[in-house]
Amino acid sequence: MPKRTLRKWIPTPAALRKQKALRIFGDWIYEGNLWHLNRYSASMGFFVGLFMAFMPIPGQMIVAAAMAVWLRCNLPLSVSLVWITNPVTMPAIFFFAYELGAFLLGENTQALNFELSFEWLFTTLGAVWEPFLLGCTLFSIGFGALGYFLVDILWKMQVRHKWKERRRQRQL
Repeated sequence: MPKRTLRKWIPTPAALRKQKALRIFGDWIYEGNLWHLNRYSASMGFFVGLFMAFMPIPGQMIVAAAMAVWLRCNLPLSVSLVWITNPVTMPAIFFFAYELGAFLLGENTQALNFELSFEWLFTTLGAVWEPFLLGCTLFSIGFGALGYFLVDILWKMQVRHKWKERRRQRQL
């Protein structure tokens, strides 16, 4: 993943220091590792963001930020990738996560009649929570790992390309 492309989306440390809302976190929020773009920080940032995106918990962004701080990876990437599951995409993603979990557990999904109401949710939650959480966990691990390895591979390819280009320029 090209560093210049990612830098367009990530705020600079100087811009962050101007944000009054971030002052409550103290100086640890400005640690260089959380904002620096290198292969590890970008790859792990993608892993954390995609992992948390598919977890059906409230406060995904806060948990992603805490994981980014703990793993010392890129904070903006981790937090922004959580928005893959937004109010528009969440129903489809969670439906497919449930379908995957039910398939792996050998449960019949045809008997489930979906209805958009809290009453349906509370009465049916006992029957669907196991396949739903299994599917969400598998999606989290799978897409997180996929994001990590894709960014890592693309980063290495970009570096190799730049090395070859420099070598070619020196030979001229």
